[in-house]
Amino acid sequence: MNTKELTKGIFKENPIFIIMLGMCPTLAVSTQVWNAIGMGAGVIFVLLGSNIFISLLKNIIPDSIRIPSYIVIIASFVTILEMVMHAFMVDLYNALGIYLSLIVVNCIILGRAEAFANKNSVLDSALDAIGMGVGFTLGLTLIAAIREIFGAGTITLINLGDINVVFEVPGLSESPIRVLALSAGALLVMGYLKAFFTWYTAKNEKKAKEAK
Repeated sequence: MNTKELTKGIFKENPIFIIMLGMCPTLAVSTQVWNAIGMGAGVIFVLLGSNIFISLLKNIIPDSIRIPSYIVIIASFVTILEMVMHAFMVDLYNALGIYLSLIVVNCIILGRAEAFANKNSVLDSALDAIGMGVGFTLGLTLIAAIREIFGAGTITLINLGDINVVFEVPGLSESPIRVLALSAGALLVMGYLKAFFTWYTAKNEKKAKEAK
């Protein structure tokens, strides 16, 4: 097993903080931790399925229709995801809204299909999909946690109809920083986290060069 393909998407090539892909859903659905987990799980499902299928069919799909073929494969998995979520997780389906359908044109999924699955084995493509998907989910959840905790004073872990797991944060639930729950807050949180990841990555690269 090539663990490098599995772990690179979590930090070294994190889709949100390093490669800066999938910004629309990242900024739009990161108002609650539960929404972030749901979107992340959906992206992992679509990314894993599409990467495996594209890797299997890479020698069959003609170059002239490569991108349209990728979109058809990705759209098929997104349709399955939407139908399942609409049937069993209606509240989450409604919360994610149009951004669930827009997974079809998510740059992370199309990018991994073109840059990786089209050139590598099924196993490596599956590992790449899991790593990138988990990295996206962790990044999205981190942003959502900061925005929800400080912007609403709560942490929503589950919101499925009658099943709700919501914790109130003492002190912040009475007087939250409302701007963080707004669109401007998403940009602020994303900007500071991006700056931190850039600094941390540069620091590690400098240490690696000095070690050599």
